[in-house]
Amino acid sequence: QVRLVESGGGTVRPGGSLKLSCVVSGFTFSAYTMRWFRQTPGNEREEVASISPDGRTTNYADSVKGRFTISRDNTKSTMYLEMNNLKPEDTADYYCRGGGRGWWGQGTQVTVSS
Repeated sequence: QVRLVESGGGTVRPGGSLKLSCVVSGFTFSAYTMRWFRQTPGNEREEVASISPDGRTTNYADSVKGRFTISRDNTKSTMYLEMNNLKPEDTADYYCRGGGRGWWGQGTQVTVSS
C-alpha cells in the first residue's frame, strides 16, 4: 500500500519559517523524482519544487526561489521543504507527489498571517 504523509504545516507570521516533511512508504522512494505542490481554494495545484532521485538536481517555481529549499533523505524515505521568509501569498495546502503513478499525499495546511 502506497502512502505519502505530509506534516509540518501550521500558522506563522510573515517572515517566519516552517519545514514540511513527506514520509513515503509502498514504493522505492530513492528511484523517483519527488515534488511539492500547493493549492489555494478555487485554483489548480501549482508545482513548487522538485528533486531528482539522488537529490542532486532541484527546481523551484519563480515565486519561491531563494526562500524555499527542497531536500530528501533516501535512507528515511522522506522529502522535506524548508520554507523561509514566508509571505501571506504562500498560504495554501501543500502536497507531496511521487512514485511511478504520481501518487499524492493528503496535504498539510500552511497559513501565513499577521
